[in-house]
Amino acid sequence: MHISLQAVSKRFLKNWIFKNVSSEFSSGNAYALLGQNGSGKSTLLRIIAGMQSATAGKVVCTLDNGQVLEPNQIFKHLSFSAPGQEIIDELTLSEFLDFHFSFKPYLPGLNKQKVIELTGLSHSTNKSIGDFSSGMKQRVKLAQAFFSDTPLLFLDEPCTNLDQAGVDQYQSWIEQYTANRLVIVASNDIREYFFCKEQLKVEDYR
Repeated sequence: MHISLQAVSKRFLKNWIFKNVSSEFSSGNAYALLGQNGSGKSTLLRIIAGMQSATAGKVVCTLDNGQVLEPNQIFKHLSFSAPGQEIIDELTLSEFLDFHFSFKPYLPGLNKQKVIELTGLSHSTNKSIGDFSSGMKQRVKLAQAFFSDTPLLFLDEPCTNLDQAGVDQYQSWIEQYTANRLVIVASNDIREYFFCKEQLKVEDYR
């Protein structure tokens, strides 16, 4: 897949968060959107994902066959994880994975049991997610993104609430499950974007 940002700008009330961001993203590569808190990196990631609209400019997402996707169709090809992302507290881990993966298939070779093992949460399979710690919830958010068979993987501050074991797990998943995908990470923590060869500093577009 290929994503083109064409003079993308975003304003909240009278304040411009960023202006005229133009960049190109292609499958098989990893990109970091960098900036301090409040710089707009998470907002830009959500705009690229079609979750928010730009004030000006546009995002063009093109499939390998040349088909241009409408912004509201990008989600079909996208896995997304963010700290503020809602997951259903009333469901058990097993029920949540059944629900999520009824919409998007597992990566080849994976299934629910394997995903639970990879998260290190086998002891909590039938526990309500509402009773999980913040770190356990973050592992679930990352798992539903990493292990969905989608060409786009967008990660917003992915190591939030993770202890060192969780960070190590995240970095292992990056090495094992991102080949040939288009990965974009919004972050100000090198542990999260260490593998990204391309970087875009959102603060440069004030």
